[in-house]
Amino acid sequence: MKRFIHLISCAALLFMGLSAVFPTLSNADDFEDGFAAYQQGDYELAGRLFLKAAEQDHAKAMYNLGIMFSSGSGMQRDFSKAAMWFRKAADQGSVGAQYNLAMMYANGIGVKQDYVQAAQLYLPIAEQGFAEAQNNLASMYENGLGVTQNLETALSWYRKAAEQGLPIAQYNLGIMYAHGMGIDQDFNQAVQWYRKAAEQDNVMAQNNLGSMYNNGKGVDQDYSIAAYWYRRAAEQGFAGAQLNLGRLYENGLGLAQDYAQASQWYTKAAEQGLSKAQHDLAIMYAEGLGVPQNHSHAILWYLTAAEQGYALSQYNLGLMFDNGLGVKQDYARAAQWYLKAAQQGIPEAQYNIAAMYESGQGITQDNIQAYMWFSLSAAQGIKQAANKRDMLEKRMTQSEIQKALELTAKWQPSHNQ
Repeated sequence: MKRFIHLISCAALLFMGLSAVFPTLSNADDFEDGFAAYQQGDYELAGRLFLKAAEQDHAKAMYNLGIMFSSGSGMQRDFSKAAMWFRKAADQGSVGAQYNLAMMYANGIGVKQDYVQAAQLYLPIAEQGFAEAQNNLASMYENGLGVTQNLETALSWYRKAAEQGLPIAQYNLGIMYAHGMGIDQDFNQAVQWYRKAAEQDNVMAQNNLGSMYNNGKGVDQDYSIAAYWYRRAAEQGFAGAQLNLGRLYENGLGLAQDYAQASQWYTKAAEQGLSKAQHDLAIMYAEGLGVPQNHSHAILWYLTAAEQGYALSQYNLGLMFDNGLGVKQDYARAAQWYLKAAQQGIPEAQYNIAAMYESGQGITQDNIQAYMWFSLSAAQGIKQAANKRDMLEKRMTQSEIQKALELTAKWQPSHNQ
C-alpha cells in the first residue's frame, strides 16, 4: 500500500478590494468622482482624481491608489509606490492599508522583507477582530517570524480567525490539532476543523479530510468518503489530492480498481511538478498499467522526479540504466543514481552501490565504501547485504575494516524528499 501524503499550505499575497466608503471631507467630491470613474472602467481618470484627493490627506484615496499601483489598473504596476500609499493610509488608521502593507513586508514585495514590521502591523488589526490578520499573525507565531515562536499563541489566533469562519484559519487550526502543535493531539478536533474549511471549498482541507478518512484518524476508516473529498480537491486542480485519488484508483480502495483513471490523475499531478506523482506515473509506464508500456516515458518521469531529489525515483532510474531499459545501458550513470538514493537511505540502493564499489563496475573499485554500504543495507534488513559484507571482510585488512566501520558509524542519511 502506497503512503498517502499530507500537505501544509503557505498564505499568498492577497489585496483587499477598492474602498467605496465616502467620508464627509472637503475633498470627498474628488474621491467620489474617482470611484465613479473606476467603476466605469476609466482607470486613468480615477487615478488622477484619487491622487488629487490623496494629496489632501484623504486616507481612502491613498488606500485606493495603493490598490491601483499594486494591480496595475490604469497605471504601470509599481509595488514600491503601492507600499508608499498604503503606508500613508495606514498612518491614518486604514485597516485595509495596514493589512496590505503587512502582507508586503511579510513577502518582501515593494519593500525590503521585514517580519517584525509585518507582525507589528498585523497585531492591532488582529486585535480589532480582522480574521485575515489574525490568521497571518498566528502563522508568524507558529514559525517564529518577526516574533518569538509560540505555538500556544499561534493556536489562539488561529482559533479566533477560525471561529469567524475563515477557511484558511480553520484548515490551519486543523493542522495544529492533527499534529499536536500548541495543544494535545486530537484527531477528532482536526477532522471537525478540516470539515468546516472543506465545506467552504478549501482544497487543502478537502485533501487532508480525505486523508483522515483514508487512514481512519478521528473518523472510522472509509475509503469511499476519502475518495469523495480527494475528488473535490482534485477537480479544483490540487496536485496532492490528484495523487491521492490516483492511488485509490490504482489500489481499488473505495473505488473500482481502474489503472487508466489512476494514470490520468497521476499525470495531472505530475504535470504540476509533484515528484511523488511523477514517480507513480513512471511506474505505470514501466509496467504498462493504464497506459501502454513505454520504458522511455518511464525514464522521462523517473528523471523528472529524481532531479527533484525523490529517492525512490533515483533508485529506479539506477535500475533502468543498470539494465538498459528505455535507455542505453550505462553502469556509470546507474552508479550515480544508486548513490544518490543510497545517501537518502534506500536499502536496495545501498546494496546495489555496494556491489558496484566491490566490483568496480561503473565506479572506482573501493572495498571500504563497499563494506560501508553493505553494512548500512544489512542494518535495514537486506539479508544478502550482510552475507556479501562478511565475504568481503575476508579480503580486507584490519585497517580497511576499521576505516569502514568508522564511516558506517558516522554515516547520516540526507533528506531530499
